Amino acid sequence: MSEPVTDDLPEVFPPTLREVMLRPRWLAMLGLCLVVAGVFAWLGQWQLGRALDTVPVEPGQTEKIVPIDEVVAPGQYLNAPLVGQKVTARGHFVPGDFLVVSRRMNDGVEGFWVTGQFRLDTATPTSLAVAVGWAPTLTQAKDAAAALNAASPAASTVTGRLISDEGPALPPRDDPYALTTMSPAALLGRWHDVADLAVYRPYLTDDTALGGLQPISSHIPEEQGGLNWLNLFYAAEWAVFAGFAFYLWYRLAKDAWEKEVEELEDAAAQD
Repeated sequence: MSEPVTDDLPEVFPPTLREVMLRPRWLAMLGLCLVVAGVFAWLGQWQLGRALDTVPVEPGQTEKIVPIDEVVAPGQYLNAPLVGQKVTARGHFVPGDFLVVSRRMNDGVEGFWVTGQFRLDTATPTSLAVAVGWAPTLTQAKDAAAALNAASPAASTVTGRLISDEGPALPPRDDPYALTTMSPAALLGRWHDVADLAVYRPYLTDDTALGGLQPISSHIPEEQGGLNWLNLFYAAEWAVFAGFAFYLWYRLAKDAWEKEVEELEDAAAQD
């Protein structure tokens, strides 16, 4: 009498979570998470730097005249504690680039500034927007600008306070070419000889008025506060986002592993 035939099938063991995580698909997902977390970490570091940049300078530091390149570089934003810092720069004004900026207050009186493009004596073309004086009327400001454009001052040294860019603004409807904010970015669009030109984001108010204009009133800036807690909070927030990217990868890999184990158990139960 013959013996009963049985299926000698090998027992199938479900994969471990570690084995699932080491599969090419999940390793590729981990690489993507590393990239995302790296971006978040860089943003957190940038926010932390912005928070530390607001630490106040020593009392009286803004009144010490220093070279402009020791305070800020072309294209960079001016740190809050250094707004109003007195700096000096050597170069010359570019002929034809003296322009009028309106809505300028001088000791409580509204008037006009005359501004110029000051080309620094540097290896690469670099310019700084300089407000050279104030006038109470538009006619006086335009006359002074015309005179300066006709006979631009020779090479000289400018000294004054460094102020943050106010940003461009829409001109009034009755004068589409008027400048109502002191913005080097807006002035750049009116300047000449700007090919491959590096420009400082902040501008300078000259201590010495030119062209018969009145000196611009220059007051000692108020002392800035301590750490910027909002930027510090954002830095911590980006760190949390970086950690969440890894948690999301772990959670997705674990869900896939649990689903695979459940399917294997269901298949074994049916067999």
